[in-house]
Amino acid sequence: MEGNAVLLYGEAEGMVQSLHNYPLRDIGSGGWFKQHEYIEKLNMQAIMNASAGQEEIVKDLLVSHGKITTLIRQLITTEIWKLKIFPVLCQLQDFQPQSTFPLYMVIHHEATIINILETIFYHKEVCESAEDLALDLIDYCHRKLTMLVSKCSSGTSSIQDCLLPNTSKDISTLEELKQQAETLEFDIAMKCLSVLRYITDHTDCLPLSVTTRLLNTHNLPCLLVELLQHCPWSRRNKDQVQKYDSGRWMPVPAEDQQKMTKLDGQVWLSLYNLLLRPECQQKYNINNFTRGQLLKLRSFLTEVLIDQLPNLVDLQRFLSYLSVSEPAPPKKELVLEQVPEVWDSIIRENSGKWKAIAKHQVKHAFSPSEEELRSQALRWAQTYNMDVMETLSPDKPKCGACGADASKRCSRCQNEWYCNRQCQVKHWQKHKKACGLVSEAMKKVKEEINV
Repeated sequence: MEGNAVLLYGEAEGMVQSLHNYPLRDIGSGGWFKQHEYIEKLNMQAIMNASAGQEEIVKDLLVSHGKITTLIRQLITTEIWKLKIFPVLCQLQDFQPQSTFPLYMVIHHEATIINILETIFYHKEVCESAEDLALDLIDYCHRKLTMLVSKCSSGTSSIQDCLLPNTSKDISTLEELKQQAETLEFDIAMKCLSVLRYITDHTDCLPLSVTTRLLNTHNLPCLLVELLQHCPWSRRNKDQVQKYDSGRWMPVPAEDQQKMTKLDGQVWLSLYNLLLRPECQQKYNINNFTRGQLLKLRSFLTEVLIDQLPNLVDLQRFLSYLSVSEPAPPKKELVLEQVPEVWDSIIRENSGKWKAIAKHQVKHAFSPSEEELRSQALRWAQTYNMDVMETLSPDKPKCGACGADASKRCSRCQNEWYCNRQCQVKHWQKHKKACGLVSEAMKKVKEEINV
């Protein structure tokens, strides 16, 4: 591998070969954390290779060793843990962890897996290697996007207000962890949008059940219309327009507010594929409700938008035709449709055991001793090498206190950034414990290297 490699080829291959499915009960175990570190490193390497236009070794290894399905299973297992086990953990009266670091690693695990899938699902062979679990991945992405639309539609406040961070003080450590989980949920949903778009690129080479599930089971085009109406990747914060890009909210100058973002593009390309690809047109059952929803797209198809994505002229013509004619009914064919299996099988296997699993994990995974906590911090420091992480981010570091562009790094842990001394002092009470753990871990890493 060229450039700033996280992994050598042999290391990457060994990590990929070792990936396997962990049951819900074993999340947070020593072996699970080791696999989490492997997936983090594979994710970083995949991003670096894709960004630099290099040979995508991680993608090739995951496909050749048949591990795409393993990643999908672990993705959904972690999702169920967050929905069923994490709330129970937070309600246990005798659970007062001295550090939420192990819990955060589990919560972050789901984001890491969907990130690596987003990076590699662009390729046809990756979509094909998902096999029957492509249906499970479609269901997963649909759940995340539906939840996002539902949350932002339910309140009286605008979508932009729904996504502004909670700045309230005096919240407990577990409450803060819940807020971090909510923030990750938004980022996960944005990555799901990209994964779905890549799947729609390859409907011609995927099983018929994939097309049926996208169009008729979930009616994805109508969900995409709702997303365009809400535009959750754009918000107004203190009279400033911001757009979500590469995992950050970025201010947008007035002259650039009409420019299409990557997320806008993913929605429009998905709609283009689902409505105009021949294999999709043959399957999509457009009734009067669906027709009405799709025609809402015409108001978004401005000249400015079409200039940026000229292919949308064809979509505009399709909608004009749809507005003056009844759509042809889909061809009736006898198809033995496959159904997703992962979610239902995990729920059935663990139904009624949620509290027992939570108590088991409190005892064996999420109440580490001081020495175990230091050991975890050491492994964390080795995994998230700061110099490597900076090469993965196209944006300037942000202040840990106020979110502004930052140029000063914490001298102890080298992990947090600030725009000025005042912000660093203000943030110290929150940063102090993590700073101590990470700085000590980094010191041990340096000692091991010197030895």
